Formats: sequence, structure tokens, C-alpha cells
Amino acid sequence: MAVPTPSPCFPTVGEPLFAELRRHGYRRLALQVPAGLLRSADETAARISEATGARVAVLVRACFGACDLPTASEIGGAEAAIVLGHAEIPNVVAPVPTFFVEMRQPGGDPERLAQVVVDAGLPRQLGLVASIQHLDLVDPLIESLGRRGVTVRIGSGDRRLQYAAQALGCNYTTAQSVEEDVAGFLFLGTGRFHPLGLAYAVTKPVWALDPLQAILEPPLDRARLVAHRQMLVAQASSAQRWGILVSTFAGQSRRGMAESLVRRAEAHGRSASLVLGDRFDPRDLLGRGWEAFVCTACPRIALDDSEMYPAPVLTPPEFLMAIGERPLDQYQFDTFH
Repeated sequence: MAVPTPSPCFPTVGEPLFAELRRHGYRRLALQVPAGLLRSADETAARISEATGARVAVLVRACFGACDLPTASEIGGAEAAIVLGHAEIPNVVAPVPTFFVEMRQPGGDPERLAQVVVDAGLPRQLGLVASIQHLDLVDPLIESLGRRGVTVRIGSGDRRLQYAAQALGCNYTTAQSVEEDVAGFLFLGTGRFHPLGLAYAVTKPVWALDPLQAILEPPLDRARLVAHRQMLVAQASSAQRWGILVSTFAGQSRRGMAESLVRRAEAHGRSASLVLGDRFDPRDLLGRGWEAFVCTACPRIALDDSEMYPAPVLTPPEFLMAIGERPLDQYQFDTFH
């Protein structure tokens, strides 16, 4: 698939965005927001409408990530879409022109944060990964750490990532590209979602640094996380009937991989069926007779939500372990390329 031309990205909802929308002369727009911005969605839509003269419809479904673009049916008659809170995934094609507003967070004192890292005794060779909201703090923090004798490496990711040092919940190739050169990783951002994914994706220790509160969390116990997944793989290894979950979202669809996994299951004497959906609800899979699932949609469904499902949910690399094609002791994160 050809990589599309990157869509316009903006740091906030303001005049640069409004000017671009006016330049195109759009009269009908769709606005998609993440759950954390739902309360202000109507106000944001009104601002855009007032500044551009366009009618702005707010999508009722909150988006959960950069991969969760508005679908053609959700957009309806809108000529373009505005997505808040995420950067574009360059190799995902949207159904209409889409404008990404990354909502960059200006907070965080790089000098204070650097001192917190040094005082905690972290290694002097670190890789740095950040959520999209805090990417503007990456360079100042690297400079502050450098003055304190800490060497920081940031990597460039694959075609799914827009920026150096950027993290996606399904893709940490910016970190993996520099792993051999560092002794550990520092995640810059809030919450546990990204540090947890990073801990699965790399073998070096991962610390999470909250830039707004200047709090450094203890390193995640990767060995415990991986051991839990290996136990689940072992539990699923005797399953004969597999459901292969396939997302219909443009940003999560891996139909070709799913069909390949069906063939591999059959080659090992197992049965496997493709299971199509946009958002997967564990309740929809009850009573179907599948003994285990493989998720070819977002890998975090398997890693974070498996216990909610009626049978074990594995990632594709874990499935290959379960059927004996890969060794159980060589754990691999399911990087979505």
C-alpha cells in the first residue's frame, strides 16, 4: 500500500487550523474527540463553526487512539474530519481529508525533571520515549539531562510513527531502534498505558516520568508481565478451535495476517475462523464454542483486556508460541507496522 501524503497537524484548536479549513472552503465538518475531551466537544465544535462558517457535527463515539479514525458511515455527509488529541498514523488512509490536532501540553520544567531523574540514580545512558502531548518537552529535557552527565538517545520509528521519540500503544519502534545503545528507557508522559506497552516491547528497564507532577515511577517488572503472558500461552496451547479477531477499522485492519494465521492453525491440525468487527465486545463472543482467540487488531486488546474475554486472547506472536512455531522463552511484542 502506498504511504499517503501526511495530513495537516496542528498543536491546538486555533487560528492555524481555522485558516486551513477556510482555505479549503469546507461547509460540513465532523469532529472526533477522545473520551477525556467529551465534556468540551460541543464548545470546541462551536468555536470551529464560528471561525470557519462550517456546520460541525460531533461524533457520538469517542475515539480511543490514533488508529481509531472516523469511519465513512460515521462521517456521513461531512467533507472533512477533525481529530483531537492524536497525531496522524502516516500509513493509514482516512475516508475523507482529516485534520489532526495534537493538543500539545506545554507544562513541565525540564530542569526539575532532569534533577528528579539524576537523584533517582537512573543509568547514565537512557532512551527516551514520549506521548504525543509531551513531545515538545523532549529536546529541553535531553539538554537538561546532558548537563548532568546523562546521555539520551531517541530513535526514529517505522512508517506508523510521525515523529522521533513518539510512542503508540501498538508500536514502540522508536525505542527498539536504539535499545542496543542504552541501559534503560524513560517514558515521558502520564498514566501507565504507554509504559506498560514499552515494557513488553523492550528488554531494558522502563521508568515512567510524569512531566506535570515531576514524579518518577519505579521500573516496571517486565519479567512478571512476560511470565503472566507465557502462562496464558501455555493455557491456550491445547485449544483446538480458534477465533481470529479481525478489525474493520482502517487503522487496525490486518486481514492478510489473519488469513495467514488461519492457514497456520490448520497446518497444525487446529480449526480457525475469522471474526470480523469494529470494536470487540467480550459479550459478543460468549457461547460461540471458540476455545481461544488471536487478536490481529490492536495488540493491547490481548495484553490489557484478555481477562474480560470468555477464552484466552493471544497476540499473533503468542499464537505462534502456542502452536509450537516459536519458543515460549523468547517473548516478542506484537508491533503493529
